[in-house]
Amino acid sequence: MTTFPPRAPWLRLFLPFAAGYLLSYLYRTSNAVIGPVLARDLSLPDHALGLLTSTYFLAFGAAQLPLGILLDRFGSRRVESLLLLVAASGAAVFAMAADLAGLAWGRALIGLGVSACLMAAFKAFNESFPPDRQGSLIGWIMAAGGLGAVFAAQPLEAALGFTGWRDVMLGLAAVTVLVSAAIWLVVPDSGGPSRGGGLAEQLAGVRQVMTARQFWRYAPMVMLSLGGFMAVQGLWVSRWMAEVEGFGRAAIAGQLTLLNGAFLAGCLFMGFVTTPLLRRGISEAGILNTVAILFVLVFAAINAAAGHGQGWLWALLAFVFPISNIAYPILTRSLPLALSGRANTALNLAAFAGAFGLQWGMGVLVDGLRALGWSASESYRATFALLLALQVSAVAWMLVASRGAAAVLPELAPTRDRS
Repeated sequence: MTTFPPRAPWLRLFLPFAAGYLLSYLYRTSNAVIGPVLARDLSLPDHALGLLTSTYFLAFGAAQLPLGILLDRFGSRRVESLLLLVAASGAAVFAMAADLAGLAWGRALIGLGVSACLMAAFKAFNESFPPDRQGSLIGWIMAAGGLGAVFAAQPLEAALGFTGWRDVMLGLAAVTVLVSAAIWLVVPDSGGPSRGGGLAEQLAGVRQVMTARQFWRYAPMVMLSLGGFMAVQGLWVSRWMAEVEGFGRAAIAGQLTLLNGAFLAGCLFMGFVTTPLLRRGISEAGILNTVAILFVLVFAAINAAAGHGQGWLWALLAFVFPISNIAYPILTRSLPLALSGRANTALNLAAFAGAFGLQWGMGVLVDGLRALGWSASESYRATFALLLALQVSAVAWMLVASRGAAAVLPELAPTRDRS
């Protein structure tokens, strides 16, 4: 475990990674506001807008397994600072693009470039803080993402009122370069246990993670609930508000601010409450099971509601969502510390594979239903109902699979070497 002087973990480790994850979440959710402007300027249908937005998730997800190997071998500082330069180049490509292909390439480069922002932080926390701090630290780092989501709502809408989306993206590119430099210069190299080993050994670690029983307990829920929320938050919630609830752009921006503010509050709640709950004997698995059930119940209420007045339900869903990320430390603690980067990124692959497939697939389904004569409102309701059914199935599987978890964890726990 890395040793820091007092306050140094926050100044030299937490804050730089928090800045990176703030940018990552701002990029991820920005198309909820920029998307309608792009659709108007470039005459993009829903399925094209869904594909454009989801290229972020495709590139992000594709990077996860190689990223885990890189994090375990070279450390969080080097990997994230260099990848953020890729994100900056992607924002510049996006800003200068003249057609859908150019926008998609820029969005994909952004997704690749920010793919390490959360996982690098998780890896650094695993190496530098005790186990009972992990859940709270995840809450705090995700709170930085919540700030990014808040900035991607009304502040971004206001910025678009002063200048064009191209200038906004160029400004984000410049800020991304500055954060990359801060991480490179400020964050210390960690003393992690796994810098050596050839490619075959690194791939064997990936296989160990991907075949672990605990991984498959949580992967479906992470793919469909966490990935589904990211797909909806990043694009389709604004379309739902427009087509089902009848809001205009300004009202949608206000609703998104409420949603993203609730997401931030949920992250802060996780940061404040998780460690005290664990120290009082409440298990992480118990917290996760409760939150996963609550998540699908709230999403069901959104599906059942009609017309206006769903804002508080969207806010409640966003508040609950971040606590589900406690699945990450549950998985990493069931495996050796040397595999923590690969364990986190394997689970993150499930989340972003779900986000990509759902974000694109929901657009395809909506367009298909409308081509059959369904109204826009009916099409979105049917699409969201299908997503809900998939999420209920995944949560049910996680709860059923938990019966065997008690037998698995004692076998794996001795392998967790923190020396």
